[in-house]
Amino acid sequence: MRNDLYLQVMKKSYYTDNQAKVAQYAKALSNPVRVFILDFLIKNADKCCYSGDMAEELPIARSTLSEHLKELKKAGLIQGEINPPYIKYCINRENWAEAKALLGGFFER
Repeated sequence: MRNDLYLQVMKKSYYTDNQAKVAQYAKALSNPVRVFILDFLIKNADKCCYSGDMAEELPIARSTLSEHLKELKKAGLIQGEINPPYIKYCINRENWAEAKALLGGFFER
């Protein structure tokens, strides 16, 4: 427990919230499959897409696709809606705008 508190104090001392968010978004973008997924969802922004639609476009197992979708959702870049037995995904527009602004600002330094 003491180590957790120490890490929280150290993190707050050295990193700003914006720096942590840049790292979070960058981590989500660190895999070409995830970049493909985001491109796919952006191109189909007028509608949400089922994971099965993306699975047909990618030469990866559905379980691998699921893991990538999970990472993008964890980073807040996408959101999912469950309609059993399907899950449809779309861009989280609010966080997408934030990521664009933060990453753009970071690269313009």
